[in-house]
Parts: sequence; C-alpha cells; structure tokens
Amino acid sequence: MLLEGVFAAVTTSFYPDGRPYWRKLEHNLERYSRTPLSGMVLLGSTGEAVMLSDEESREALRVAVGASAADKVLLAGVGRESVYETLRLAEYAAELEYDAVLVRTPHYYRKQMRPREMLTYYQAVADRSPLPVVLYSVPPCTAYELPIEVVAELAMHPNIIGMKDSSGNVQRIGEIVKATAGAKKRTVPVTTVFAAVTARMLKGSAEENSTFVVADQLTAGGIAVAVTPPAPVLKTRTREVGFQLLAGSAQTLYPSLDVGATGGVLALATFAPQACHEVYTAWKDRDAALGEEKQQRIAAAGVEIVGKLGIPGIKYALDLNGYFGGRPRMPLLPLVAEEQRLVEELLADVKN
Repeated sequence: MLLEGVFAAVTTSFYPDGRPYWRKLEHNLERYSRTPLSGMVLLGSTGEAVMLSDEESREALRVAVGASAADKVLLAGVGRESVYETLRLAEYAAELEYDAVLVRTPHYYRKQMRPREMLTYYQAVADRSPLPVVLYSVPPCTAYELPIEVVAELAMHPNIIGMKDSSGNVQRIGEIVKATAGAKKRTVPVTTVFAAVTARMLKGSAEENSTFVVADQLTAGGIAVAVTPPAPVLKTRTREVGFQLLAGSAQTLYPSLDVGATGGVLALATFAPQACHEVYTAWKDRDAALGEEKQQRIAAAGVEIVGKLGIPGIKYALDLNGYFGGRPRMPLLPLVAEEQRLVEELLADVKN
C-alpha cells in the first residue's frame, strides 16, 4: 500500500462532560474527505487514544470509517502494551476494512524494553495482524525512541510497510531512510495519477459496478436488471515502493521530505490540511523557494500550538478553523484566555 502525502492525525470529539461526541467526529471526517489529504489516522496520540476505553476505541473506529470518503487511506491506531490486546484491536480494524494499523511502541515497562523485547513485540504483531503494520515511535509522549537498528530489522518483515516517526529530528529521519533502504520492494496498486489504492477502495469500486443498470432496459413495463458495466470505475496501475517513512512534525515536514520521508502524519493537518498539503506539493514540484515559504508559514503554529500547547491547543485551533475541537478529556484542560489569543495570532494567516 502506498503511504505518501499528508495525513491528518484525527482528534476524538467530546461533550463538555467528557462523553464521546461521535456526531462531531463524523463532521470532521466528512470535511477532511473534501480536502487534498491523502488520508486520516485514527486513535493516535492526537486522538487521545490513551484516554479511551476499549469500547470507545472500537466505536471511534466504527464511526470514522463510515464517515470517510472511499478514496482516503485510513490507518487505525491499535497500539497496546501487550501483543494480545494489540492484535485484538487490529482484528477489529480489519473487520471494519481499515487499510493498515499504526502500532505505537509499548513503553510502560520501557526500562525492560531492550531491542530483543521490541523486536519480539512487533514481529509477533506483524506475524498475526490481518492488516499491514506501520511502526509508530513517539518519544515526546512515551519517553521511548525506537532504535534505528531495530527499525532496520523490522523493515524486512513482509507485513511491516512503514513507520511514523514523531521525533521531529530530521537527521534521525534521514538515518532511518538509509538504514531501511535494503528492505524488499513491494508492488502496490495506484491510480492512473499515482494516488494510493487499497483493498477497501477496490472493493467499493466493485460494489458500485454491481449496481449499474443498462439504460435500454429502463423501458415502460420492463424489468431493469443490474449488470456489470464494460469497464471498472477505478482504473489502476502498479508501482514499486520500499519501506515508507512518515514524519510526525509539521514544522520539519519539508526537510524531512528532502531526506527521504514519503509524507507526514500531522496534528497540524487536523486544523490546517490545505496549508500542510501546500508544503508537500511544493516539495513534489521541486520548488524549494515556495516550499520554504510554505514551511515557514506553518512552522510557528507547529512549535507553539502542537508542540507546546498540545491537545488543548489543537482543539482550540480546530474550533477557529471551522472544525469541531471542543474540550480535551480531563485531566487535560482547555486553554486560558492568554493561550487562546496566541493561537488566534498564529492562525491569522492559516485558514481552511
């Protein structure tokens, strides 16, 4: 499967009393589906996944897949501290026809998480996961960074297709790209313009075909019979890809792409998807001057809103830009007035 472009790290919506507000999650995903985003990631760090019960996690995945456009790649965050629980959620995501699973590093017992333990964890998950696995290293939240030598070995697994690295360290991203360059190439389906095609998209296309009705049969008193049209709705070709690395920091997106990242899973893309996509587009067009301009436009917001204010800042920014942010789940608290003004100033030129 192709992992290129910008993905939104979707938030989870809550009522003021902390109950999940599923209709607002649907609202956000319906809006993302009309943007140039490549896809959406559910139940990552930005999604407050650690704040949700297992039942809520499953419902979030169910609601999201029903509200998303068929042409967007969907990744489900399923990382748990044990292999057993991670696989349980991965199997549920497969039932819902997600395209891949994002598996963060187990970290509660990080002092005992030597390379041997981490290799065992991910290999055991990948061996049994019904969906392709994307590694997820997020040291700002876990205080654990997946070692590059471990990533290099895991990249050889046939069911591990890539990684999201949220270190924000461009040098490290470049080193991971070099360390995984020897991973076996995969032939994946893409559209005629080289956008991602997944099994879910192909199935949806086939289902659309099955309801086609020949116009000549729509006569008075006649019976219309559904037949397959002469050509498929979704035309595809193939492309070779290796181990695909997604950056997790908007403020370093362009330089990360320059050293080999294939895209980014960005919290900033939840409230400014167009602005993030413009950085990626400038890089694709090899327009360094425009890329620098677009990167600088979002850099301060990435540092201050996402990096320092975190979930409360992201949710306030969502409210400002026409999405639903609402409150974070306690013990996280909404922004105070001074923090709100800062977000407003930073987003004055970043609207969607």
